[in-house]
Amino acid sequence: MDARSPGTAAGQSAVEKSAIRKVAVRLVPFVALMFFINYLDRTAIGFASPNGMNDDLALSAAQFGFASGVFFIGYILLEVPSNLALHRFGARRWLARIMVSWGIVALLFTWVGNFEQLVVLRFLLGVAEAGFFPGAILFLSLWVPAQHRSKILALFYLAQPLTTVIGAPLAGLLIQQEGVFFGLEGWRFMFFGVAIPAIIVGIIAWFYLKDSPRDAKWLTTEERDWLTNALETEKAATSKQSGHVSIRHAFSSGRVWTLSFIYFGFIYGLYALAFFLPTIIEGFQSEFGTEFDVFQKGLITAVPYVPAAIALYFWSRDATRRGLKTWHIVIPALVGAASIPLALFAGSPALTIAIIAITAMAIFSALPNFWTLPTRFLTGAAAAAGIALINTVGNLAGFSAPYLTGAIADWTGGFEVPMFVVGFFMLLSAILMLVLSRRGTTGNAGPAVDGHEVAVGTAPIGH
Repeated sequence: MDARSPGTAAGQSAVEKSAIRKVAVRLVPFVALMFFINYLDRTAIGFASPNGMNDDLALSAAQFGFASGVFFIGYILLEVPSNLALHRFGARRWLARIMVSWGIVALLFTWVGNFEQLVVLRFLLGVAEAGFFPGAILFLSLWVPAQHRSKILALFYLAQPLTTVIGAPLAGLLIQQEGVFFGLEGWRFMFFGVAIPAIIVGIIAWFYLKDSPRDAKWLTTEERDWLTNALETEKAATSKQSGHVSIRHAFSSGRVWTLSFIYFGFIYGLYALAFFLPTIIEGFQSEFGTEFDVFQKGLITAVPYVPAAIALYFWSRDATRRGLKTWHIVIPALVGAASIPLALFAGSPALTIAIIAITAMAIFSALPNFWTLPTRFLTGAAAAAGIALINTVGNLAGFSAPYLTGAIADWTGGFEVPMFVVGFFMLLSAILMLVLSRRGTTGNAGPAVDGHEVAVGTAPIGH
């Protein structure tokens, strides 16, 4: 009997569809909400920067960039240990712990008094958040077989662009509440307003999440059996194909390191936009003679992320339908590499935002598809370690992108050179993805998606 459960083909298909639909409805929105709060908390500093924080704390562009990026040092130091702890203790406990911890640290930003305190709190926020994102990816991957992962991860990843679509105007509204909460400046009240939800949702997560389909009472017996059997069969096939893949092997794998550097390029572009887009919009006022209030700036910041969310959904849907192909990742990387520097030559705010929207569409279209790759050749603790390592190396860009962007902007007097640097790293991601897909064509093929071979280093991705 196969992993799809007893019965006719039609019955099997019905159970499969029902099980995946319930996972998509029950788990993905909640984990996406956690991701929404996570991304909003870590990027809130970008909204505070041009709206009083830089002036009140006397920050230069380089200091702001350093404070923004130092988050990732703490994050990187504990990323792998945190994900291994999640594998050991279970996602429910560990993700809930992470959320409550970072919510408490995020709350302290309300009372930050100088550059040094800002740096310490950003570092501690990274320590508190370490392991959340790869843990969420691993958690969802443990609930659905490979052929459904692009769809599920795309729905999860929608939270990131929607964080800015909803979060930027929300941050603007909070910032406008100057002095209404114990006399706090607007940017301080904004930090307070985005920190509290993390604590509340973290507590709820402890009771709401389940560690595996076996524990899900909201699935029927047939659905639990199908998911459990399908996942165990897939795990056994991956183990047989790759042999025993240890944590040590995951750290020494050329596939893992190549994926890490590909991810680095995308994250470099993502955070250069996330942290400096509000500042770039602020510059429209002097460059083009326009005037915007804080709420309007928030709405403008959100504009590029609306088409990004739409592109993410349909691009990932295409990858699910066709099977993941090299160009599902390479084309977005090339588009992003070209569009970021092109924005420098736009002659109006509207055209600048339109080009930035293309960049955001490119980055977000690639990321959910990218994250289906590691779990095609890693399982168990090795998967936890490998995903964490990829995210760790990628998030080095989370530190270097804002710091280098700010430092180069200070040095050159503008954002032209920094944006060309962003374009270079995204071009490098495209090149590495092509190399990865063509290397070792005599190796064993990776697990199939909709009948197509997917490569992860030693096997070719379908073209």
